[in-house]
Amino acid sequence: MESGSLAIGIGVAVAIGVAAAMVGSRAGRRRALVAERRAAEATEELARREATSREAGAVQDLILDSMQEGILLFGADRRSAFVNDALEHHLGARPGSMDELLPVDLREMVRGVVESSVPASIEVERGAPSRWLRVAATPAGDGAALVVVTDITESRRIEAVRRDFVTNASHELKTPVASIQATAETLRGAIEDGSGAAPRFAVQLEHEALRLSRIMSDLLDLSRLESGSEDGEPVGFDTLVRDEVERFQEQAHAAGVFLSVAATDPAAVRGSARDLSLLVRNLVDNAIRYTQEGGTVLVRVAGDADGVTLTVRDSGAGIPSRDLPRVFERFYRVDRARSRETGGTGLGLAIVRHVAENHGGSASVVSEFGIGSTFTVRLPSTGSRAFDA
Repeated sequence: MESGSLAIGIGVAVAIGVAAAMVGSRAGRRRALVAERRAAEATEELARREATSREAGAVQDLILDSMQEGILLFGADRRSAFVNDALEHHLGARPGSMDELLPVDLREMVRGVVESSVPASIEVERGAPSRWLRVAATPAGDGAALVVVTDITESRRIEAVRRDFVTNASHELKTPVASIQATAETLRGAIEDGSGAAPRFAVQLEHEALRLSRIMSDLLDLSRLESGSEDGEPVGFDTLVRDEVERFQEQAHAAGVFLSVAATDPAAVRGSARDLSLLVRNLVDNAIRYTQEGGTVLVRVAGDADGVTLTVRDSGAGIPSRDLPRVFERFYRVDRARSRETGGTGLGLAIVRHVAENHGGSASVVSEFGIGSTFTVRLPSTGSRAFDA
C-alpha cells in the first residue's frame, strides 16, 4: 500500500508539475508575443519618423534649391554645411569652407559677422557681364553663420534709369523755361523802348512755349504708356497711317521734303487707335525733322498672315552705327544741336518703342550715316478683313 501511495503521489506531483510547466510556457509565449508586437510597432514608428524626416528634408532642400536667393550655411568649423544651386549661380562656385569664399571683401565681411555676432551686409560686383549682388550674413550661434545672396542687378538698373530720367527731364525742362524767361524780359524791354523788335521776340517766346508744351505732353504720354496701352479693339491700321501722314503734308512741304505713303492693302491690328496714331505721328515727324530740304520720306504699310509691318524710310543724315543701339532710349539724341534746332524732345522714339511693345510688337532701325534711315514696326495682325465681321 505504501509503495502504491508513493507511486500515486509521485504521479500527482508530476502531473501538477507538467500542468504548471504548461501554464508557465503559455504565459511566457504570451509575454514573448506581446514583446515582439511592441518591438514591431516601435520599429514601424521609427521607420515612419525616419520617412517623415526624409520627406521634410527633401521638401526643405527642394524649397531652398528653388529659391532665387543664394543660401550658404557655415558650421562652427567654418566649413559649408549647406549650399543651394542659386548661390553657386551667383558666386560662380560652391565654397567648401569660409576660406574659399570670394570675393575677398565678402569673405572678410562673413568672418567679421562670426567674430562679432553682429549681422552685416555688403554689395559686390561679379562676373561679365557685370552683375550686382547684395550679401547679408547673420550669426547662427556657436560660430555658425547664415549667408543670403540676392541679385540686385535689375533693381540697380531701374534705379539708374529713374535717376537719369529725372536728371534729363529737369535739364530738358530747364532749357525752354530759361529761354522763355529771358525772352519775356527782352520783349518787355522792347515794348517799353518802342523798339520794332517786339514782334520778333514774341515769335521766339511762342516757339519756346510750344517746345515746353511738347516736352510736357511727351512726358505724360510716356508715363501713361509705361503702364500699358488701353484695351485692344480692331483698328484699321492702313487707314490710320494714311490719315496721320496726310496731317504732316503741310509740315513736309514747308521743310522742302517730299512725303508719300503706300498703304493700299487692308491691314488690321488690335489695340489702341490713340496710341497707334501716336506711334505713326512720332515716326513721321522724326523722319521729316532729320531730312534735309529736297529729301524724301516714304511711309509704307504691308500686311501678311503673320502680322503688319510699318516702315518709315527717309533720305536724311542717317545714324552712326555706334548710336543705333540707343536711339530708342529716352532723351537720347544723335545730334543734340540739330534736335534742339528742330524742336525735338528726345522722347519720340521711346514712345514708339513702348507703343509697339504694348501691342505685342517690336520697333527697330537700320541706317547708314549720310544715306538715311529706315524705321520698322512689326505688329501682330487680326486679319486683313477684321472689320467686315
